[in-house]
Amino acid sequence: MKLKKEFKSLEKSAVELTVTIEKAEVESAYKSTLANYVKHAQIPGFRKGHVPQNVLERKYGDSIKADTIGTLIDQSFDEIFKEETENRPLPYSQPVMDKAPELDITKELTYTVHYDVFPKVTVKDFSGVNVKEPQVTVSDDDLAEELKSMQERNAMVIEKKDATVAKDDIVTINYSELGEDGNVIAGSERSDFVFTVGSGENIYKIDDEIIGMKKDETKDITKKYKKDDADPELAGQTKKIRVTIKAVKIRDLPALDDDFAQDCNEKYKTLADMKADIKKNMELAASRRVKEMKNNSLLEQLVEKNKFDIPASMLQAELDGRWRMMAQQFQTTPEQLDKMIAASGQTKEAMLEQWTGDSEKMLKSRIIVDCLIRDRNISVTPEEIEAQYAKIAEEGGMTVEEVKKHYEDPRAKEYLIDDAKENKLYDEIYKEVKVSKGDKMSFKDLFSNVQ
Repeated sequence: MKLKKEFKSLEKSAVELTVTIEKAEVESAYKSTLANYVKHAQIPGFRKGHVPQNVLERKYGDSIKADTIGTLIDQSFDEIFKEETENRPLPYSQPVMDKAPELDITKELTYTVHYDVFPKVTVKDFSGVNVKEPQVTVSDDDLAEELKSMQERNAMVIEKKDATVAKDDIVTINYSELGEDGNVIAGSERSDFVFTVGSGENIYKIDDEIIGMKKDETKDITKKYKKDDADPELAGQTKKIRVTIKAVKIRDLPALDDDFAQDCNEKYKTLADMKADIKKNMELAASRRVKEMKNNSLLEQLVEKNKFDIPASMLQAELDGRWRMMAQQFQTTPEQLDKMIAASGQTKEAMLEQWTGDSEKMLKSRIIVDCLIRDRNISVTPEEIEAQYAKIAEEGGMTVEEVKKHYEDPRAKEYLIDDAKENKLYDEIYKEVKVSKGDKMSFKDLFSNVQ
């Protein structure tokens, strides 16, 4: 197809494309469209396929012209983007035409569209980048805490013999809020509420106040809440709560011995085996988390040093994706989620606005990684992928064949390749920037802010 194209860069990674199609192409497309109308048109008084062209042009002239324009635009787009990569529209950015062109078969056809493209970011300056690497060691206390968690997960809950409430007991209570007249406030009653004393997982935070109470005992508790209490409905208030202890239970923790290890997993023969394996997994988890924190710090600094705007359609697609994921988490549809949020007094628009900042940062980080991988021509060899299979198998306690079977899915394999490319990129960059020792952190603190 004979045409001329002109790209003009706009703000926020948008492009304006002006296309001029030669007169001969316009005339040919019009004749082809008209011939198709002649072939299929059915008009009273004429046999199918024998309607004169001038009759069709009088009756369907506007439609014939519109179809011709549509055909020319589609064909020109196919022609332009068959080889064009730099100015290709984003998948979710539909080209917009502000003004439809007019068809005159004696003239060239010119039209203009605008759309979003992938941002062009060139990252060359790494001066001033300083990545701090947290210093984490899995201590005996960390291991002991993990073992305690395993004990609790495998514990049996049994009735407490003396039935006196103490910290860490599991209690069942009935409660209600009392008014100034000492009567129960309607609607505040709750029966058979279960929680662990000391967890604070109860509305009125009365853990300390019920310690020492016995089963079937009832007590009226008056509690004053600080003005800066996290719960705005309690902050600065004084509440009177009537509580009755219905049950007091404890967790009967299994002994930490070889039998316990074997019960947890048949691959363990002794408690020592289990401890060694748990520590290895904790160290591996810590290493991955430290790596993630390093990479996040690096990208935050690169985003700050390399200013660019996110295309509007890219940001909207990201926000829409997060909304759909939230709907899946609530096991509902995005449309139903809209109604649920509205019923709670919030709006979808307000929530998307809250997400915008984090979404922009995440998208900018992703774009910088993609651009660096492209600019540095980073690729991975089949041998490197095989090494990746072996590493995953070793860390996961699987065979290489099991790992390969998992990555038979083309999308999973593509994800693995992309991850390998990113790892190679980070390895290169950390040779070019300053990496210094960060603060010492416990294993628990390392994961305290993970979302």
